[in-house]
Amino acid sequence: MRRGFPRRAGRRAERLALLNNANQMMQAGDYKGAAAAFDQLAAAAERRSGRRAPMFLLQAGRSRVLSGGVAEGLPLLKRGLGLLSARGRWLGFQRAGQRIASELQGRGLAAESNEIEALPAQSLPVGTPIPAAGTRHPVLPTHCPACGAVVHPDEIEWLDGMTGECDYCGSPLRAQG
Repeated sequence: MRRGFPRRAGRRAERLALLNNANQMMQAGDYKGAAAAFDQLAAAAERRSGRRAPMFLLQAGRSRVLSGGVAEGLPLLKRGLGLLSARGRWLGFQRAGQRIASELQGRGLAAESNEIEALPAQSLPVGTPIPAAGTRHPVLPTHCPACGAVVHPDEIEWLDGMTGECDYCGSPLRAQG
């Protein structure tokens, strides 16, 4: 008898509920609450070497920065990017790094932006092929219907020409129309 399966399914449902709550807090501007939820998700994902840990770390760091905790947020952002790099997710690493650096620059955090911009030069192996920015993808929902996370089509993994995968919950995201 498979006793572990219902418990795992229950944990997954709890994580999805926490993720949905964290994304709702982000959208409502409750960055401190969102940071605490993303911290919890990141810690659980890192313990099990989950593939979503980098994204949870990036959101935890972003939440901290948005709540005014730049000193607490920057190390989380770097750790999230470092995990993407360590796992060979070069496209996500590069595009997330560019987005984060741009957001930091837009908040007047030039020194922090420069730190993030320097990471690809330190981490990407020489000759790593990175698709050009502006690669055209079908139009996806702006938010994941399952967890509410913001969808960045240039950063997600594409399953086929019409379907991407949510970086936060793994749900398939079908192109609209």
